[in-house]
Order: sequence, then C-alpha cells, then structure tokens
Amino acid sequence: MVADKTKKQKVSEKSENPEEIDGDLVLSIEKLQEIQDELEKINEEASDKVLEIEQKYNEIRKPVYDKRSDIIKAIPDFWLTAFLSHPALGELLNDEDQKIFKYLTSLEVEDYKDVKSGYSITFNFKPNPYFEDAKLVKTFTFLEEGITKVTATPIKWKEGKGIPNGVAHEKKGNKRTPVDVSFFTWFAHTEQKDDMDDIHDEVAELIKDDFWPNPLTYFNNDEPDEEDGDEDEADDEGKDEDDSDEDDEDQDDDDDEEGDA
Repeated sequence: MVADKTKKQKVSEKSENPEEIDGDLVLSIEKLQEIQDELEKINEEASDKVLEIEQKYNEIRKPVYDKRSDIIKAIPDFWLTAFLSHPALGELLNDEDQKIFKYLTSLEVEDYKDVKSGYSITFNFKPNPYFEDAKLVKTFTFLEEGITKVTATPIKWKEGKGIPNGVAHEKKGNKRTPVDVSFFTWFAHTEQKDDMDDIHDEVAELIKDDFWPNPLTYFNNDEPDEEDGDEDEADDEGKDEDDSDEDDEDQDDDDDEEGDA
C-alpha cells in the first residue's frame, strides 16, 4: 500500500507541474526536428544522385536517339502520322499544319545539362513553301519561385503563308479574324508562366515525356481506340444473343420431335 501511495503521489506531482511536461515536450520536438533535418539532408543527396544518373544516361541515350532519327528520315510522313495518331497532339494539327508537317524531318528533345533547369524541343524541316526556317526551337527554362521562361524561334513565314497558322492578324476597326487552332499557334506562344497553377505546358510535357521517348507506338497506332473496343463488345454481345436464339430454336425443334413420337 505504501508503494501505491508513493506512485500516485509522483504522478500527482508531475501532473500538477505543467512546466515540467512542456519541457519534456519541447525536448522531444527538438529531437524530432533533428531527425527530420537528417532525413532532409539524405533526400537532397538522393536528388543530386538521381540528377547525376539522369545526366549520365542522357549522354548514353543521345547516340541511340540520333540513330533512330536517321532511320525515321527514310520513312515517309513518319512524324505527321505519329502526331495525328496521338489522342491529344493530333488535335493541334489543322489542315494547313498537316501540309507543313510533311516537311518535318526530325524532332529532338534535349534536357539542359543539369537536367533540372529546363529543356528544349527542336523541329527540323526540309526546304518548304511555308517558311524560311530550317529549324524551330522552343525552350523552357525553370527559374526561381516557380517561374518558367519560354522562348521560341520567330517563324519567318513566306508571303501569304503566315495568317492561317497562328500569326496575329491585323485589326480592321474593332474586329480581328479569329485564329484557328494550330500547332504553330502553340509554338509561337511564349508568355512567361509565373502562376503556380499554370507553370506547366501540357503540350510540351506530352511531347517530352510521352511522345518523344517512343513515337513508334503512335506511328503504329498501337493505342486501342475506345470506340473500336465498344464496337467489339457490341459485336460480342450480338453474337451471344444470336447464339442464344439458335439454342432456343434447337430446343423447340427437339420438343416438337418428342411430341410427334
């Protein structure tokens, strides 16, 4: 009984001394913060290592990408076909764009050397009746505080060829001819992005992370069409119904024969 009274007394004394409890809590939080700081340091080191590895493999990939580009040049309308087959990028190509893309010989995506500060997308064209440029480059540079600086080669359109492809129209009075949806409208748009909800360029990211790594997938149109899938399901359902009807008819015939017997 004496022991129990002593224990209760100690608990009572501790509960009646909030400063002692707060001190223990502060000490625990400080130790926890030290652990979190240690983890943060490890995470930063890991990020640096990941960047080093990515840099290394970018160098390894480069000659393989170059070899792929040489082979693609021998395939007629490769990039046009692949773009049109992509469910999102294909929506950017209007009729005029498709004519221009017949002159697209190669596409290149290249990270900046340190990987984390940005990348560029380069479109190489053979001589064409639309613009003077042989190379169009769009770059995305990641600055501090979530700001993305976007630059693009000013397109030197040949006379009469720029208007249907996103070049700003001259105003006539208070009216301006609407610009058609166009790949080149996207390409020419270089407004700096400083809104945290809008720092990413969806088209550029699709090209960089989805299209560029394996354009053959889209050239072959390997992605299943949902409509085709629905039609196949409908055909299967119809076939099942037909088979069921045939089974019912066969059963009726068997019943009739048994009745005659």
